[in-house]
Amino acid sequence: MKADQKVEAAPSGGGSKKLIIIILAVVLVLGAAGGGAAWFFLHDKGDAAEEEAPAKNKHKNAKKAKAGPPEYVPVEPFTVNLQPGDNGADQYLQIAFTLEVGGLEEKENVKNNMAKVRSRMLLLLSSKRAVDINTPDGKVQLAKEIIAQLKEPFEDRGSPQDIEDVLFTSFIIQ
Repeated sequence: MKADQKVEAAPSGGGSKKLIIIILAVVLVLGAAGGGAAWFFLHDKGDAAEEEAPAKNKHKNAKKAKAGPPEYVPVEPFTVNLQPGDNGADQYLQIAFTLEVGGLEEKENVKNNMAKVRSRMLLLLSSKRAVDINTPDGKVQLAKEIIAQLKEPFEDRGSPQDIEDVLFTSFIIQ
């Protein structure tokens, strides 16, 4: 019977320790499950918020995430009177170029506003002198000015165009 008494005394002390260990284990499991559930639900809400972002943010994200070949818009050749040279003689520029744009949507926008593109180019080019644009550096500077002119919105309070580059296909000065 002495053995039975020892057995009876041990479970009462060990039972409370086991109970504490079990409670701590359950609390840890519930805490981990709650933390995982909170992360899961909060993470999904962040994705949903991105999907419901305003159109401006979508446009910016589309620019960053664009992939594929570049889009090009050819501009038909045209002739412009340049500013008179040092000797006062009339000079002309016959030019054709292609615009590299930021995507299909931008390509359609530029095509639909080609009259504005040509008008802006005529105004810009007619202010130039032949000596300023016949050097390689002059052509690079001209390309930068064309990009700056064409990035200006076509409509009042519109968004600027995504013009990435100007590629000259014909450049003749007479």
